[in-house]
Amino acid sequence: MEHYLEAGAVAARVLKQGAGLVRPGASIREVVERIEGQVANEGFGLAFPLNISLNEDAAHDTATPGDERTFAPGDVVKVDLGVHSEGYIADTATTVDLGNNGLLCSAARAALEAAIALVRPGVMVGELGGVIQAEIESRGYRPVDNLTGHGLARYQIHTPPNIPNVRMNGGTMLTEGMVFAIEPFASTGRGHVTERSRREIYQQISSKPIRLPKAREIIESVATREGMPFARRWLPGDHPEVPLAVLVRSGILHSYPVLGDLPGSLIAQAEHTLIVTTDGCQVTTR
Repeated sequence: MEHYLEAGAVAARVLKQGAGLVRPGASIREVVERIEGQVANEGFGLAFPLNISLNEDAAHDTATPGDERTFAPGDVVKVDLGVHSEGYIADTATTVDLGNNGLLCSAARAALEAAIALVRPGVMVGELGGVIQAEIESRGYRPVDNLTGHGLARYQIHTPPNIPNVRMNGGTMLTEGMVFAIEPFASTGRGHVTERSRREIYQQISSKPIRLPKAREIIESVATREGMPFARRWLPGDHPEVPLAVLVRSGILHSYPVLGDLPGSLIAQAEHTLIVTTDGCQVTTR
């Protein structure tokens, strides 16, 4: 519990500070590196590379090596941060609106708060999805139906239970001691994301002998991650694309494609991590 609470407090503080760096003209790479660096300065680890996803993209984007992109007026910027203390994870996200999309952003926040208010032992996860969907749709938007919240465990960022963003019958019953993140996504598009070709985040999922020296270097460089995701820009050397592809084909690494809705649409996200208690829950990332 102490580690979960410490990680949550740091994640909340760093996310708030980091969101203030997102402004038109700012370098995406510099913002990402400053936020990630602040986590290290606090003496904690990153549970995954900082996600910065723009506009119709919902998740899994981050800065590339030498990224020259900057934030533009009108952007809807999702900032998704994971912090861990000895492997115990806090996952939290906010949306920075650089345009005039306050209602969209409030839809995601209201959905998150409505779901948190419902959490207690005995509640089914489908009920959480129902209130998330109702809050988002009441404001004229669509919940993203194929993204979910997720359980958290030591060094594991995606475990049961999945927390849907739309109503469903039944599902997992919440019990005291469960740790999970709720993350509603509100969209002006169709409310369904698909995979982009862009892939900047990877995760080791198995261990096998590998002949290619540069591929072995990659595996050695991420050994301290304990299976948690890493960014391509964290890797040693230049042009790791070929060894990364070899490792993915070999089933040693999993790649995370950027996930996006229809071109020209906008998505807002809000996320907190919480622990189910006897009569409710404790939010670790406030």
